[in-house]
Amino acid sequence: MRILESVDLKTVLVMDIETVSGLKQYKDLPEKWKLLWDKKAGNIKTTDEETPETLYPRAAIYSEFGKVISICCGIFTKKEGEWFFKLKDFSGHDEAALLTEFADMLNKHFTGGMYRFCTHNGREFDIPYLCRRMVINGIKLPEMLDMSGLKPWEVQHLDTMELWKFGDFKAYTSLNVLAAVLDIPSPKDDIDGSMVGKVYWEDNDLQRIVTYCKKDVATTARVLMKLKGLQPFADSNIIE
Repeated sequence: MRILESVDLKTVLVMDIETVSGLKQYKDLPEKWKLLWDKKAGNIKTTDEETPETLYPRAAIYSEFGKVISICCGIFTKKEGEWFFKLKDFSGHDEAALLTEFADMLNKHFTGGMYRFCTHNGREFDIPYLCRRMVINGIKLPEMLDMSGLKPWEVQHLDTMELWKFGDFKAYTSLNVLAAVLDIPSPKDDIDGSMVGKVYWEDNDLQRIVTYCKKDVATTARVLMKLKGLQPFADSNIIE
């Protein structure tokens, strides 16, 4: 693939985020935010049976009403001609703290304009969501996330979903489907995105979500390697 020919994997930071609604239940919202969510729910509902309360779990996908609970990322390394992949996560209940820690890492290790993110649908979701939540939490955007004023073609971040489109503007391919068609182990062998809210708010199992997020990152990295014409790294070459 021409766009990937000059991409050095060592300059790519593969990333995925997990988000949940800002509060556990609709009834927990302050009155001001109930009114705001009521209006949002009215715009997104598709049936008369849906109410602001039943739709509230979907607040997770809107940065104004949700929050980040996990950021997982990974970098490629090569040793003796063999590719390895090192994973790291920033997770917790204190969103401001985990966002600050992630921003600090970017500021320390990923500057100078030579690095780029790789995500799956991250140009539309993960990256804008992170930027908005950092602004909301009063965190200065790191260089890699500060894209204000840039034209779309000037943003160098990679998105495996967009790469797979090959110019088809209608197509949406999930990471799970893309992994299957490229013969890569599925990341959805435990939970999927629709279950994250329940696992977090009801099961209180953040670590299960972190594990799921890491699997998504490793899968995205393997998809990128396939698209670049490389053999993906083995499970034994994943470093945590």
